[in-house]
Amino acid sequence: MIVLTRLSGTAFVLNADLIERLDSTPDTVVTLVDGKKYVVAEGLLQVVEQVRAWRGSIIAAGSLPDMPPQTMAQRAHLAAVADHPTLDPTLEEER
Repeated sequence: MIVLTRLSGTAFVLNADLIERLDSTPDTVVTLVDGKKYVVAEGLLQVVEQVRAWRGSIIAAGSLPDMPPQTMAQRAHLAAVADHPTLDPTLEEER
């Protein structure tokens, strides 16, 4: 999410993933994928930099460990499961 400013001076937060296009006419116009348009006070390159910073922070957060390391005793282990009745070959012969 990026923080932008309307020409009236009020700030709003925009989902950067919904931006389709940016135009400079000379005001900066943000066009979303659904066709909705916002005229903002920030310059074209400022909006691009905010989008880059936002996406970079998402990528960086994905590389961080989100939980403390577990010991071998705490880790889940695979276990044998009882045979499923439909996989029993003797049942196939009865059909």
